Amino acid sequence: MTRPASPREARLRDLSPRRIVAELDRHVVGQGKAKRAVAVALRDRWRRQQLPAEVAREITPKNILMVGPTGVGKTEIARRMARLVDAPFVKVEASKFTEVGYVGRDVESIARDLVEAAIRLVKDERRERVLEKAQAAAEARLVDLLATQVDPAGFVPGPDSKERLRRELREGRHEAREVELEVTDDRTPQISVMTPQGVEEMGIDLPGMLPNLFGGPKKKKARLPVAEARAILVEKEADALSDEATVAQEAIRRAEETGIVFLDEIDKIAGREGRAGGPDVSREGVQRDLLPLVEGTTVKTKHGNVRTDHVLFVAAGAFHVARPSDLIPELQGRFPIRVELDALTEDDFVRILTEPEHSLPKQARALLSAEAVELVFAEDGLAEIAKAAAETNRNLENIGARRLHTILERVLSEISFAGPDAAGARIVIDRPAVARALGDLVASRDLSRFVL
Repeated sequence: MTRPASPREARLRDLSPRRIVAELDRHVVGQGKAKRAVAVALRDRWRRQQLPAEVAREITPKNILMVGPTGVGKTEIARRMARLVDAPFVKVEASKFTEVGYVGRDVESIARDLVEAAIRLVKDERRERVLEKAQAAAEARLVDLLATQVDPAGFVPGPDSKERLRRELREGRHEAREVELEVTDDRTPQISVMTPQGVEEMGIDLPGMLPNLFGGPKKKKARLPVAEARAILVEKEADALSDEATVAQEAIRRAEETGIVFLDEIDKIAGREGRAGGPDVSREGVQRDLLPLVEGTTVKTKHGNVRTDHVLFVAAGAFHVARPSDLIPELQGRFPIRVELDALTEDDFVRILTEPEHSLPKQARALLSAEAVELVFAEDGLAEIAKAAAETNRNLENIGARRLHTILERVLSEISFAGPDAAGARIVIDRPAVARALGDLVASRDLSRFVL
């Protein structure tokens, strides 16, 4: 008899490649080829998990290499795909790593970071499952704490005082009152350790390893407002209701089976030994250090050993100077899926400003609504912003959709500065308003270089 599928497993089963692309379309404009590639890669992982263990062991993920200019959606596609399937995700810049013997981080820290991401993910999921019970327990603790303290309003505890306190807590009438809590300092000391790979920052739980010497975790009493104390109590109660002992075990399994690593700026380490001297000498060394991790190896972490055989690696780079063929052949072979992302056009910018669920104009409108300012973007205003971004990218460095942030901030700078002084106003951002805000900046290449 097979066990019933969990809600997460049922959701993954229903995530067909077509649905994955549709979900990505809500946040990223265009780049259909890249979306299809990651959708198939995600579905293949689910398919592999349905196979017998002896077959699944032999099937390795098809790693992806994204090639395209900056600001076209490479990172966002990878981040959104990880959120879709609740997978542990880490983004690392390949240029931060150096080969063994040079100053820098060693590549095995990628696997350690992935396990830490999985730990946080598993803890959050378990807390979510027991959230209602934890909230009820935290409320009971708050009632007990408040019942023993003098109420500034003159409330005298009586037979029904706890029920009254509970009712008033739910009405939010005691949020500003302070209660005394015993807070545990859970910070793990960071110690620099010399390993065969170089100097690594390692979190070593010395008090946990030597409780008699350190006297257990440090605790201190603190007075906190009820609003802050509630969050701390809910987290403590949720951890008490969860099985903390098995968190690391499940996190390692999730990292091994569903982990996603996004290797950004891989073009910065493309290059063969001997082509350049100086700092470039370590480029091929970094590639060779990355190779075992991508191929599959076992990495020791403080939570246990983690294997990277079935971790999905998504690499990305602009490749303006170097080419994908400049990577060493062994590493090229470990990224069999290669997709090119298109540079963004003026029409793409208009879509980016209008289509995504949390587009930049929607974010700006929400921020200013906090000041009671009604911000309205006219169609011709958005078209003018898109035109200015495309023109600036052509005249200066092409930074893709990131240029929209710069242009929009320039357009809204005076409105944002006015803030509460403009409360109750209705401000329309149309073509003339954009033209006034930008002035001659877009037309003048010299001014644009420093301002936009």
